[in-house]
Amino acid sequence: MDNTTNQSRRQFLTTVGGAALTLPTLTDVLGRPLQSRKLGIALVGLGYYSKNLLAPALQQTQHCRLAGIVTGTPAKAEEWTKKYNIPQANVYDYKTFDRIIDNKDIDVVYVVLPNSMHEEFVVRAAQAGKHVICEKPMAITEAECQRMIDACKKANRQLAVGYRLHYEPFTKEVMRLGQEKVFGAVKFIESSDAFRIGDPTQWRMKKSMAGGGPLMDVGIYAVQGARYVTGEEPISVTAQYSPKTEPDKFKEVEETLFWQFKFPSGAVSNSTTSYTAGVERLYASCEKGWFELSPAFGYGPLKGRTSKGPIEQPVVNHQAAHMDGVCKDLIDGKTLPDHVTGQEGKRDVRLLQAIYRAADTGKVISLK
Repeated sequence: MDNTTNQSRRQFLTTVGGAALTLPTLTDVLGRPLQSRKLGIALVGLGYYSKNLLAPALQQTQHCRLAGIVTGTPAKAEEWTKKYNIPQANVYDYKTFDRIIDNKDIDVVYVVLPNSMHEEFVVRAAQAGKHVICEKPMAITEAECQRMIDACKKANRQLAVGYRLHYEPFTKEVMRLGQEKVFGAVKFIESSDAFRIGDPTQWRMKKSMAGGGPLMDVGIYAVQGARYVTGEEPISVTAQYSPKTEPDKFKEVEETLFWQFKFPSGAVSNSTTSYTAGVERLYASCEKGWFELSPAFGYGPLKGRTSKGPIEQPVVNHQAAHMDGVCKDLIDGKTLPDHVTGQEGKRDVRLLQAIYRAADTGKVISLK
């Protein structure tokens, strides 16, 4: 290669390099580079789920990090700041929470509070200009859900609900098996989630805070399971309360509840939720076979099989996969998938309330 060619090549590389340096950098609404950083998440409420699952998961995430906390307990604030090296400027209580509007370290607020408090803090977070993740059930009533959706829309912020299983490989596989009719049309589903609850004084046992009993806690997993196996919305529901075996313990909320969905395709589901005994299963019987997850809804690892053999999928940290999935979409400027948004949360709350109406009245409740 002669000197002229070498010189031309050097000029070309210099020109391209200079042009690359002048390309604009993608930034967020606060002017910070998007692709080069993790989104900061503030956890609102530092109970069991935050302490034992979300915070540890945030040490494994690629697209988000634990940036702040909101708690009404000073001792918890001190413990968390030391353990996770959280700056004092990123620590709030429920009264000072609205000051988070001025905090550029925090992009997302994750509401992990009793059901009755979800609406207030989702709305306040949106008004503070933050994206929001809200634990499920999203709220106690459809009206609350709609106000939460409206607040986030008005603030131009996105609202996700804590549907971690939509990012979990075993669950995604049973969605595929059912919705793609791998074993033919789904005919019957058993989708149940229940456990024996401990402390009878906890907020889950107070109707004003929880909105109900096990249905407003783990029952939502059973509702979700029937829906995502079929890929359909139920058209009717019937439901029955079980007689209480511990009436002194379950004074305000149901102890055990059964319900049955009918779907447009003709598929039917039967479900159980309870605070007295354990079950955790998602089973689908199809025209040409069957598949199931058992355990199906817990924090993992899940386990599955079909009429042709075991379901093989990678085991992941559910909470890390969920938060990373949501935050990656936010970083990329994408609209969150409908099945993890406030609209999905509202659909579930509508069904939970319909199940209660069916059990209260003994009638078939139309969901059309």
